[in-house]
Amino acid sequence: MEEPPQNDLNTMTHEKDDPLQCTSPQISVSEFSCHCCYDILVNPTTLNCGHSFCRHCLALWWASSKKTECPECREKWEGFPKVNILLRDAIEKLFPDAIRMRFEDIRHNNDIVQSLAAFQKYGNDQVPLAPNTGRVNPQRGGGFFSGVLTALTGVAVVLLVYHWSSRESEHDLLVHKAVAKWTAEEVVLWLEQLGPWASLYRDRFLAERVNGRLLLTLTEEEFSRAPYTIENSSHRRAILLELERVKALGVKPPQNLWEYKAVNPGRSLFLLYALKSSPRLGLLYLYLFDYTDTFLPFIHTICPLQEDSSGEDTITRLLDLREPTWKQWREFLLKYSLLPYQLIAEFAWDWLEVHYWTSRFLIVNAMLLSVLELFSFWRIWSRSELKTVPQRMWSHFWKVSTQGLFVAMFWPLIPQFVCNCLFYWALYFNPIINIDLVVKEVRRLETQVF
Repeated sequence: MEEPPQNDLNTMTHEKDDPLQCTSPQISVSEFSCHCCYDILVNPTTLNCGHSFCRHCLALWWASSKKTECPECREKWEGFPKVNILLRDAIEKLFPDAIRMRFEDIRHNNDIVQSLAAFQKYGNDQVPLAPNTGRVNPQRGGGFFSGVLTALTGVAVVLLVYHWSSRESEHDLLVHKAVAKWTAEEVVLWLEQLGPWASLYRDRFLAERVNGRLLLTLTEEEFSRAPYTIENSSHRRAILLELERVKALGVKPPQNLWEYKAVNPGRSLFLLYALKSSPRLGLLYLYLFDYTDTFLPFIHTICPLQEDSSGEDTITRLLDLREPTWKQWREFLLKYSLLPYQLIAEFAWDWLEVHYWTSRFLIVNAMLLSVLELFSFWRIWSRSELKTVPQRMWSHFWKVSTQGLFVAMFWPLIPQFVCNCLFYWALYFNPIINIDLVVKEVRRLETQVF
């Protein structure tokens, strides 16, 4: 039997030692070419029909034709096409230099970048409608979140009806009634709003039939003696401080959200929308233009001193406010810079006893807005758009300032009915809308192409 030549034996031995060596020279770029651009596949996207194309080629095809079908066989695709990760990784390992060059060309082509962005936006809008695509089960997730949204909508409607039915009584609030005209029952109502501790003296004021005129004449010495007998010096001090404010204003100063809205309808609506869309600018506005009445109570509530964290209720602590300490300013500025919505949540949390459901809606909304802001920062970071942050901040500042000026100019012409609708919508229905936005952002992350 004739033996094979020595060269053939060496070749066969080499192939047995390294079986991949014999196939790698046979692989060329043409094996992995896109049928649109006839160049090597970049981020290959495989359709339902099995054909694969560069993702930017598919985006350009979709942008020009507005058709959801294969550019080659014209078969319609289902859902939103995704990158074939296995094929992409194989091509990048086999031809790293070619892929790197193509990425550079794509990155500097504005038409391709814009088409990819539009294609991805289209996909993000289609994700909830895509049947059985990805790791998310849209039917189950949609059913769960639709149930949550329905429940929250029901609660919001109930609260809206309740406040709307009681809107006529806003004019009967003590914030609109001169203190000299208060009845004994209204004096007791004013006293009880100072805090839970004031209920200890309710019967004593009723027994003496203390009306508004008599209240204005009472002194600290009379409060300490019978028949009032307010022995606790802190309680006497709180009553006297609030009584001084009543004497100065002639009416009861606002002490909760609804009283503040009754006295300042325009400012309350402005602050509600400003703190939602731009909390940092909203808080800056309070510092510059409403320091004593609003900003000081706000900062003392969210950044209390150690000695203030006793058992006193919120309203009692806010009656006598000092200038914030450096420690309070440091804590406030840190949260102001990084977590502005947390400041609003902490403020609402401190008012749970006064506004049970409304505070909860504000807390939930603040948490959702924090998540949405985090998604926005992540999008800027992942797209390497940090250089555009100053321009975005200026555009946002200009937009908010223009809207605020526009509302201020036309405020006298806006009907109170419209203002109330906008106020309650922002208060109770915005959290429901933001839940839907957060769900969309989460699903968008799962389909985002990095």
